[in-house]
Amino acid sequence: MRYRAVLFDVGGPLDLEFAWEIAVDGAIASACGLEGIRVDPAMIEEASEAAVAAFAPDAYAHMIETLCGGDPRATDRVRRRLRAMVGNLDVFQLRPEIDGLLRRLRERGLKLGIVANQPEAAREQLARAGIGDLFDHEGLSGVTGFRKPDPRAFLATAETLGVPPFACIMVGDRIDNDIAPAKALGMAAIQFRGGRHRRQRPRSAAEEPDAVVIDVLELETAISALLSSRAERGTFLLP
Repeated sequence: MRYRAVLFDVGGPLDLEFAWEIAVDGAIASACGLEGIRVDPAMIEEASEAAVAAFAPDAYAHMIETLCGGDPRATDRVRRRLRAMVGNLDVFQLRPEIDGLLRRLRERGLKLGIVANQPEAAREQLARAGIGDLFDHEGLSGVTGFRKPDPRAFLATAETLGVPPFACIMVGDRIDNDIAPAKALGMAAIQFRGGRHRRQRPRSAAEEPDAVVIDVLELETAISALLSSRAERGTFLLP
C-alpha cells in the first residue's frame, strides 16, 4: 500500500505561532501579576520547559499551576484571566514556503487533511492565509468534537479522505498529541520541531517519529523519502 495522504497539525507546521506564544506568555505574566505573583521571562521559560518535560496535555494550565505555586484558587483565577485576554486573539502566521509545499504535494496526487486542536474559527484563518482550499478535509476539534491525542481525531480525518490510517503520513510538532497517537494507528509520523514543544523527545521507541525536521525544505525531503521507501518495498510511486 502506498502513502496516499498527508495530515497536518495547524500550530507548528502551518502556523509559526510566534506571535501567539509571545501573546500567551505575556498574558500569563500579566494575569499572575494581578494575583500579586511576580513573574519574569526567565520564570515563564522555566515553567514552559517543565510543562513540556511533563508531557502536560494542557501546557498553559501546567505553566500557570507552576507559577502559582500549586495554589488552586490562584491557579483558577489566573486561568480565567488568561482566557479573557487571549480567547479571541487572532494571530495566524503562515509558515514561509509551506503553501508551495502543499501545492506540490497535491500535484503528486496526495490528499491533504488537517488534524488539529483548533476552534472552528481556524477555517477562516486558513482561508485568509490562502491555504484553506488546498485541504480536502479540515479536521478541527471545534468541528469534529475530537481532540488529540484521541485516536478518533485522526481516524475521522482519514475516513473522510477515504484513506486507511496506514496510508497516511502525519506531520505535527508534539510527540504526545501528534506523533505517538499517529504511530499507534499505523501512520507514518514526522515531527516538525519548533515552538514551545521543540525540546519534547520520545519516551519510548513506540513514540519515535519516522523523521524530525525543522523547516519546510527538510519536511519535503522527509515526505519524499517516505514515499520512495514504501515504493522500494514493493509498492509503487504516486503518479
